[in-house]
Amino acid sequence: MPWCPVVSTPLRATVDPYLVASYLTEDAVVAYHAALQFMGKAYSVWRRFHYLTRKRARAFSFRGLEFVPVQAPKTVRSLKEWGGGISEVAHAEGRVRVTTLERTMVEVLDQPDKCGNWEEIWRSLEMVEFFDLDAVITYVLALGSSLTAARVGFFLEQHGEALMVEERHLDTLQAHAPRQPRYLDSTRKSGKLVSRWNLVVPDYVLHRRWEKAG
Repeated sequence: MPWCPVVSTPLRATVDPYLVASYLTEDAVVAYHAALQFMGKAYSVWRRFHYLTRKRARAFSFRGLEFVPVQAPKTVRSLKEWGGGISEVAHAEGRVRVTTLERTMVEVLDQPDKCGNWEEIWRSLEMVEFFDLDAVITYVLALGSSLTAARVGFFLEQHGEALMVEERHLDTLQAHAPRQPRYLDSTRKSGKLVSRWNLVVPDYVLHRRWEKAG
């Protein structure tokens, strides 16, 4: 009997979620936790994939995977490549548009709900060995959020030695931090005021309590 190859049918074909997300709209860009996961820097594996777009689109599920559109931030929407930090990568016989590690760091700190919780964010970003910190700061300033500047500054200060953070990086971010104290996130959990950033940081984030629990 002659050998016959097994041909995938549409119902049996493997779905690559990053390729799917990249083609859902003409300008789609894989972002947030999905970008970290694509680059092998996510602490946990998710089946939810956020993508940036200018379009108004609806989230949908397919084969147990969830695809969630997020409109590009208003402050950068009209800029070239939405403020930069977008790359195109060959992947699975196609092309994936994805935010760089630098832009991804800023965006998960800007919208932490799209990366789960602070432990997931911290542990994921700690998997990255190197950031172009000038690119990080450039995108923070493009976003124009004082709270995001404070969050990024606080994270970099905590990881100063590992990420080779210079005082000039912190000084630039501090100059754009809030003038009045702000909570780390919308849950408004009590914590310690980190005066340099005017940021009220819960104890479990300030001292990374999950490391001791683990």
